[in-house]
Amino acid sequence: MTATKDWKIALITMDSIDQHWVTLNEGAQAEAKALGVTVSFMSPNTKDDAQQIECVNNAVAGGYEAIIVAANGPDAISSALKEAASTGVKIVYVDSPANVEAEATFSTDNEAAGKTAGDEMIKALEAAGITSGKIGIVNVNAATDSTVKREAGFRSAFEGKGYELMETQYGEGDAAKSQTIAENYITQGVVGIFGCNEGSTTGTGNAIKASGKTDIVGVGFDKSDAIMNLINDGYLLCTMAQNPDVMGKEGVKAAVRALEGEELGGAVSDTGVSVLKKN
Repeated sequence: MTATKDWKIALITMDSIDQHWVTLNEGAQAEAKALGVTVSFMSPNTKDDAQQIECVNNAVAGGYEAIIVAANGPDAISSALKEAASTGVKIVYVDSPANVEAEATFSTDNEAAGKTAGDEMIKALEAAGITSGKIGIVNVNAATDSTVKREAGFRSAFEGKGYELMETQYGEGDAAKSQTIAENYITQGVVGIFGCNEGSTTGTGNAIKASGKTDIVGVGFDKSDAIMNLINDGYLLCTMAQNPDVMGKEGVKAAVRALEGEELGGAVSDTGVSVLKKN
């Protein structure tokens, strides 16, 4: 498939810094080149609702015909997206949807992946003879659809087990804030910590490394060089790696198909996850 014209498509992710979003953009740009359309990466530099709303408004003002978006929260940018859609702009979600109808969504089955993360932690703890103890959870915030579902899946893995899941703490996806949270969990004697995204996972691994306690099981989400180094050095057990490049590619394909007049019916596609462990 090639496009009948050079459609203008905006790609708006939660930020422009996490390796996850950089990889998603790379996938989108490769597909844009193949199809002969223009994709502009216009993401905020930090996870901020106001900045994300501004990006959506700028895309509409700039005459973009489709917006591919990873919503920072399900409600915050909804009115901006509704306004965009009312002007005829096509909306496609990648990674995290908002509560506004879209042409299509491409994301990880976050609840299932979160449960897998919990299962991996339980297996490692039981293998070490640990069948009870406190578990800490470092999440981004209480609103982002993807990470809320990961936490729900993770917690479900522990139902009926002898562990105590502590109250979730939020680090806004910032590695330094997440490290402080994880360090607080470690002082409370946890046996495991789950990081719900790239920054949370990096912070968790760095806290375990700084504590010198190699018996704490750290499990995370997303893939980056820092996370892979923490896994290979033994400070994290594993991470749930998403496929952001697939999200980017499929997002562009769907946007073009919608712009060419195809009805996609709001289909939700699972872009998969892999468990990455020590090499």
